[in-house]
Amino acid sequence: MTEGTPETTVLFVGRSNVPLWTLTPRAHLERAFRKLGAATFANASEVTMSSDAGDGPYIALWDDCAFDPPVIRALLQEPGPFLLIDDSGAGLAAKSNKANEAAAALDDPAVGLPARRVADLGSDYWHDLRKRAEPLALRVTETNRRAVEWRLFMGTYKGVTDVVTKHVWPWPAFHVTKFCARMGLTPNMVTLVSLIMVLAAMLLFAEGAWLLGLLAAWIMTFLDTVDGKLARITYQYSKWGNVFDHSIDLIHPPFWYLAWAWGVQAGPHSLEPSVYYASLVVIFAGYIIQRLIEGLFIALFKLEVHVWRPFDSFFRLITARRNPNLLLLTASALVGREDLGLLAVAIWTALSLAVHLLQLGQAAAATAKGQGLTSWLTEPQKR
Repeated sequence: MTEGTPETTVLFVGRSNVPLWTLTPRAHLERAFRKLGAATFANASEVTMSSDAGDGPYIALWDDCAFDPPVIRALLQEPGPFLLIDDSGAGLAAKSNKANEAAAALDDPAVGLPARRVADLGSDYWHDLRKRAEPLALRVTETNRRAVEWRLFMGTYKGVTDVVTKHVWPWPAFHVTKFCARMGLTPNMVTLVSLIMVLAAMLLFAEGAWLLGLLAAWIMTFLDTVDGKLARITYQYSKWGNVFDHSIDLIHPPFWYLAWAWGVQAGPHSLEPSVYYASLVVIFAGYIIQRLIEGLFIALFKLEVHVWRPFDSFFRLITARRNPNLLLLTASALVGREDLGLLAVAIWTALSLAVHLLQLGQAAAATAKGQGLTSWLTEPQKR
C-alpha cells in the first residue's frame, strides 16, 4: 500500500552526476518517491512542452536534491500549490496541478506560489523512527556530498534505542553500509550473515568459548544495525525483510543466555542448581513479559512505552534488552567470571521488568483519570 497519492507525477529539472550512496541524487529520489507513493517520473522539459499534459498534481524538483522521507511524504500528501524553499529563499520543490506552473516556480520564485520552508511542513516528528528532528532538504554538490550522505544515514536512525546502537555503532555502520551499497549487497544478505552469527554465538557460548562467542554476538548486533540502515538508505526495505530481521531480533536473545548458562555450568564457576534454575526462569520469563508489556502498551494506549516520557526514552538506552545485557556478559568474561555475568543479566532483567510494570501501571492510572497519552517527542521543539 502506498503512502502518498499514486497519481502524483514527479518532474525533474536539471541533470546531476554527483554520486549519492552509489546512485545519482535523481535515482535516489526516484526510489524514495516510488516507495512512498509516486509512480510516474519525467523530465520537466518534456512534460511542459507537451500539449498532452493534464491536471496534476505535479511535483517539480531539482534532480540534485536530497530529501529525508518526512519531506517526501509531506510533498506527496500536502495539498498544493506551494513552493518549498531553503533558508536562502531558493526553490527546492514546487507542487501544483499544472506542470508548467510547478516547473516555472521552481526556477523563478516570482511566479507566485505560496512559499513554505521545511519547518512549515510539520514533518519534524518521525513516527516510524521515534524521534523529532528537522529533516534534510537541500541540493547536493560535490562539496557537500559526504556531509549529505552522513546526514541521510543518520536520518535512518531511531531516536529511541539502546546505548550501543545509539552511541557506538553509527560511525562504523556508516562505512560498512556504504561498502555494502557499493558492492550491491542487499539488506537480506546482511541479515542472513547476522543469523549465522546468532547461531555461531550460541554454539560458542555453550562450549565455553566466551570471547569468540562474544565476538560473533557483537558482529551480529552490528550487522543488525547495518541491514536496517542499508534498507532505509537505499530504499530496499520490504515486508519480508522486515519479518526476517525482526523475527531474528525477537527470538534469539534468551537462547543466547541459555547457551551462556550451559557453558557456565560446564566450567569452573558453576552455580548452585537452585540459583542456576532461578536465574534462567527470571531471564526467560522476564524477557517474555517485558516484550508482552511493550505490545500491551501499544494495544491499550496506541503508543510505544519507550516514547511516552523523557524517562521512558532514557530507560530504553539501558533496559534489559540484548545489547545492554551483552555489555554485562562481556564485562564478566573479561574478568574471568562468566557466572557473575549470568547473575547480572538475571538481576537486571528483574529490575527492568519492575520498571516496565510500573510504567504500565502509571499509564493505566493516567488513562483512568481521563488523561490521554501522547509522546513527549511530538511536542514542538524549543528553538
